[in-house]
Amino acid sequence: MQNIEPFYAWSLLYNASEDSKSPFYGRVYSETQCINSVYNYYIHPQWDEMGSATLYVKLLFADYNLGFCVIELLGEWNDLLYNDIMFLKRNIAETLMDAGINKFILIGENVLNFHADDDSYYQEWFDELEDGWIACINFRDHVLGEIQRGRLDYYLAIGGKLDDIDWRTLNPQQLFTLVDSLIMKRLNA
Repeated sequence: MQNIEPFYAWSLLYNASEDSKSPFYGRVYSETQCINSVYNYYIHPQWDEMGSATLYVKLLFADYNLGFCVIELLGEWNDLLYNDIMFLKRNIAETLMDAGINKFILIGENVLNFHADDDSYYQEWFDELEDGWIACINFRDHVLGEIQRGRLDYYLAIGGKLDDIDWRTLNPQQLFTLVDSLIMKRLNA
């Protein structure tokens, strides 16, 4: 797991540790020393902890004018045991929402498992977004199945073309435009 790095091709466009509105402002990263782990497997030191024992994030991009951000996830999303949605909402999303973000793109290729519990934090986050949305792209099939079984797909846009976005070939604005158009098509259908 220590070899799974967060996507870094946009780092010249945006760096969360240099963004005063980011929850990761001022963080200093090691290039070599792994200190965080998911179930005794060390992870790459560039991933950010947010309070969860099993889920880590990387804020890849935030555009406060367009009101969107891109967050890559790593680990196990476990609401049942660790209430990971509380950490994601309280420690990450709320700071970004206070700065004007209301559209969240969550990249889930490295989310290994998902365990649902209560939907209250999802509902709260969704209700606070007003004209915004939370889109989950490229999550694994079994993770999407768990999200659906937990009836969280009312709050999270999942599935369909969101599962097959080759997002690494796009710049952040292109990714946002694509995801936003897919969400708008769903809303207008």
